[in-house]
Amino acid sequence: MTEETTAMPTSDTAAGAEQTRRHPVEWLKDVRDNKAHLFLLGIMLLASVAVIDFQTWLVLTISGVAMGAILFLMASGMTLTFGLMSVLNLAHGAFISLGAFAGGTVLAFWLDGFASSPSFLSNLVAIVPALLFAAVVAGAVGLVFEKLVIKPVYGDHLKQILVTVGGSIILMQLIEVVWGPNEIPVTRPESLSGAFFVPEFLPLIGGIVLEKYRLVAVVLGLAIYAAMLWIIDRTRIGILIRAGVESREMVEVQGYRIHLLFLGVFVAGSALAGLGGVMWGMYKELLTPHMGDEMMISVIVVIILGGLGSIRGCFYGALLVGLINLYIGFVEPRLAAVATVGLMVGVLMWRPQGLIPVIKI
Repeated sequence: MTEETTAMPTSDTAAGAEQTRRHPVEWLKDVRDNKAHLFLLGIMLLASVAVIDFQTWLVLTISGVAMGAILFLMASGMTLTFGLMSVLNLAHGAFISLGAFAGGTVLAFWLDGFASSPSFLSNLVAIVPALLFAAVVAGAVGLVFEKLVIKPVYGDHLKQILVTVGGSIILMQLIEVVWGPNEIPVTRPESLSGAFFVPEFLPLIGGIVLEKYRLVAVVLGLAIYAAMLWIIDRTRIGILIRAGVESREMVEVQGYRIHLLFLGVFVAGSALAGLGGVMWGMYKELLTPHMGDEMMISVIVVIILGGLGSIRGCFYGALLVGLINLYIGFVEPRLAAVATVGLMVGVLMWRPQGLIPVIKI
């Protein structure tokens, strides 16, 4: 017995040593198969830095990550409703536009004095209410939309497509009724405008210019991503929602009202769309009624890339889309328009299920 006991750790140690001595090609294949999102992101970064000088590459990378963060805010709500509720909401672009106009109203009309102030604290008095108001308005409209449009067609994707497209048209018309059909300029708050110069004495990054707003977008996107994962993975509500996805009847038997949970998910998804909309509006500094619909192609590409219903996949898909747009746009501007769709086609030919297949969070 003693010999067997001592032999087992020796075997395990040998197996571990053999695993650590794996050939680099085998390790690379393992990463490609099991961590496809990191594999593709690594290839994109290495390929781009090989053809672009480092400082330009660094600025493009930060800008691409910022664009990806904004895309994630816009796409995460649609991913959430599809992954947890199996609802195809093609009116998602209307909620993006609605959030942009709601937040833009706060910045351009209600609190424009605070937004144009050179004081950072005064800008916060305008920025925070704008973000909250956009999320609240989009969430409130999402609540009504779910009860009137989505609830009758649960479980039927074809009907969901038809009714949400119709709902999108109605919402777009309502936006034009309230705010008018004309473009509305929105000046970015003073503290988020411009850029700052990295001191030249710093190694590698010294001398580059970074746009303030893009850095703020990166921080906000990472914060929302972390919060979503924490809620889904660590909280009781997240556990109940995931359980409801697996077996709705089981959760209802335990006495929980699963429809209220799903309603909350849809409202949260609508609020995230509104939040992404106001961030995109400040980025463009111009509001148009159809700005949300114009972003829907990128949103759908992000969702398909990451894997339908995957929050993590949505995050990495948004990063890849943001980066490839900037890289290709710099190297060959004429190909920038097709870079996103080309990336999606290439990934689907390689992994039809997406980078992080689900439905799982």
